[in-house]
Amino acid sequence: MKKRVALVGIYHESNTFSERPTVYSDFENGHLLRGDAIVSHYRDAHHEIGGFIEALDHRSIELVPVFYATATPGGTVTADTYERLKEELGTLLEAVLPVDAVLVAPHGAGVCERYPDMDGDWLAYVRQLVGAGVPVVGTLDPHANVSAQMVASTDALFAYATNPHLDQRQTGIKAALLLNRILLEDLRTCQELIQLPLLISIEQQHTQAEPCKSLYREVQQIAGEQGALHASILLGFPYADVPEMGTAVVVISEQGKNSGVSVPELRSCFLKRHRQFCGQKVDADMIALHAASVAGPVLLLDMGDNVGGGAAGTSMYLMDWLEAKGEQKGCICITHPATVAYIAGFEQGQHFDISFNEINPLNRTQPYTVTLADYRNGLFTEPDPRHGGQVQYDMGKVALLRTENEHLIVVTTLRVPPFSSRQLTSLGIVPETLNWIIAKGVNAPVAAYKDICTAVIQVNTPGETCADPTIFTFKNRRKPLYPFEPITDV
Repeated sequence: MKKRVALVGIYHESNTFSERPTVYSDFENGHLLRGDAIVSHYRDAHHEIGGFIEALDHRSIELVPVFYATATPGGTVTADTYERLKEELGTLLEAVLPVDAVLVAPHGAGVCERYPDMDGDWLAYVRQLVGAGVPVVGTLDPHANVSAQMVASTDALFAYATNPHLDQRQTGIKAALLLNRILLEDLRTCQELIQLPLLISIEQQHTQAEPCKSLYREVQQIAGEQGALHASILLGFPYADVPEMGTAVVVISEQGKNSGVSVPELRSCFLKRHRQFCGQKVDADMIALHAASVAGPVLLLDMGDNVGGGAAGTSMYLMDWLEAKGEQKGCICITHPATVAYIAGFEQGQHFDISFNEINPLNRTQPYTVTLADYRNGLFTEPDPRHGGQVQYDMGKVALLRTENEHLIVVTTLRVPPFSSRQLTSLGIVPETLNWIIAKGVNAPVAAYKDICTAVIQVNTPGETCADPTIFTFKNRRKPLYPFEPITDV
């Protein structure tokens, strides 16, 4: 008889500094899937669930898809929303019990107003339902803030090893292959959480650039030499005011073998680089200097309005800067349902004035004179490996505006992070003909636009995902934590 493996997940990156709570409809507008619909949606996706499906030994193991819910990063999840999701997960999971193991897909930075360690809470609930002896294996986004409860409730957690996240499917494969060994070869694992007294600044988290490039290489080398099965670096998510916020390592080892990794040696990898983890911030006034010798589209990363970090996506700050400087042929995507509804009252080709100051006080008061170039449904597909691993995207109704300086303003009904250049090309925009592309992210858009843009500038703009975390008021973070406090034990 085949072993039965349940698949469950509640996946959300929660920005506790956002004033807009995440509610149940946000998950309905994201992905709220049950049973075989999970497999249908993710089988071929560049996503960890696709990796789970691919790598399980289907000759000996039956996958039992149960429940998966995900929403675009946003504010703290409301208590009633989370409790509704958790209750449905539990009801559907109980209906398929007993199972021989569980595959889980948390983000790792989920926060509920009543359960600050939201991922730890639902993972502990899964553990309670299936029993202490049932293996629970899964994946994490490297922006997870990992708690002791998350680790105690699972047997093995693997974080993606890339940022932008291009290895989500491969990470799911790693997790499933380990679960094959646990179920079919009687492998027994243990895992250790090593929380570090620091936070890697968001713009320094690109894994193919320093300091992360050599850091990842050194950590894996140490873990391999000392017999660990796997070591995951958790970069941390700075916009969640929770005790576990910060950088960490999760080490998976085989029980009964002398495979304990030296914690001081691993800590040293991070501490000796700690000054590199706080990068030099580039403000808008420095853009011209950085782009002076560049030919072709320049990607401006609006870090303060990072939709992938939970921001609202309403800031025109960088477009206002381009307008003030007399620049031409820029493009920006913002999200505001009421503005889209207002624009629906105009005819295509019609000229009108529109101000964006009311939707975000950072935006200039002077209105833009625009032409309505297009108004349509914002569905698009991204089949290639991109950050986030999703295939189907929905921006809701979308208005495309053209300014007098030939700038393009895309106004969407639903927030969609800039993980794919098809967000523009699906609207008939040719990115190669632009001078400036403003993307509301930090590292993720690099994967989307690397073959289009000749330069990338991370701009430290104001907003609820400002690149400098020390400007936010934390009440719950642990101390000491660099860069809030100095590191003295290097």
